[in-house]
Amino acid sequence: MSATRWFSPLESIRARLRYLDLKLPASREVSIRVIEFPGRWMTPAQIESLLGELRQVVRKGIGQDLEYGILSGDPERLRQGIVTVLYDKASGNPIAFNALSAMPLELKGRPIEAIHLGLVMVDPGYRTQGLSWVLYGLTCILIFFRRGLRPIWISNVTQVPAIIGKVAQSFITAYPNPFEPARRSFEHVIVAREIMARHRQVFGVGDDAGFDEERFVISNAYTGGSDNLKKTFEQAPKHRDERANELCARDLDYARGDDFLQLARLDLPSARKYLMREVPRRSLPAVLYRLTFLLVGQVLLPLLHWLDNREQMGALRPRSQA
Repeated sequence: MSATRWFSPLESIRARLRYLDLKLPASREVSIRVIEFPGRWMTPAQIESLLGELRQVVRKGIGQDLEYGILSGDPERLRQGIVTVLYDKASGNPIAFNALSAMPLELKGRPIEAIHLGLVMVDPGYRTQGLSWVLYGLTCILIFFRRGLRPIWISNVTQVPAIIGKVAQSFITAYPNPFEPARRSFEHVIVAREIMARHRQVFGVGDDAGFDEERFVISNAYTGGSDNLKKTFEQAPKHRDERANELCARDLDYARGDDFLQLARLDLPSARKYLMREVPRRSLPAVLYRLTFLLVGQVLLPLLHWLDNREQMGALRPRSQA
């Protein structure tokens, strides 16, 4: 039997483990699909179908289209994107999504990866369905387990008090944080500088936007493709805790179009807090099952690489090429 034929089952398993494409229930009425880096493995037809679903939700959410980030169809954004889509089980229609982006950065001379929470959009008819635990944390937790429980940085750019508050509740290390005396560490500042210098296009901020390193406020933020998202303070959805609303009213100039750049370090304590507090009890078993699968994959995938004598591993080889 040839080496090519012998390894074909391994290649199939490796392809399945290399990128996330998970489906799990959110409730009796709603299902979830998480798709990692669609531009690296999906066919053009599949990508067009996915983008069509996202744009359908955007049009229902704000009544017009957006052309930045993954919604632009830019190949690089699709290669770096991580998309979570929620579907109504009865009709099969998309009802909400979160389009995350992986951003390569450098911290203390070492390459790292940050996950930008990206655009969150919900069909107005489903905004009271208790879906925020999916849209503001679940995918980040999946990626955290996917990366072998290694801490990752999370970024969020918004002027909406409800979102500022939700991210602060989901990630205890978030800064700015209206609820906790969170410290703006030196690492927070370095990561913020890297993001503003290298990745403005991910969240639709133009080159002319300023950045206040003391308050983490981006001034004149709506000039890079996200123009249709600009709101007045009265239009922006409020958080039920007034401290989040007060923070935004005090520090953001809505007439100019300011945003907060909110950063958090997702580590094991943050992940445990999210799973225990945010995930509904009825959904927790399905989530824990998927997380276990991801951890097993972290162990299995390097082994499959080792067994394939065509995989480049420097000077280390499991066997000579026939």
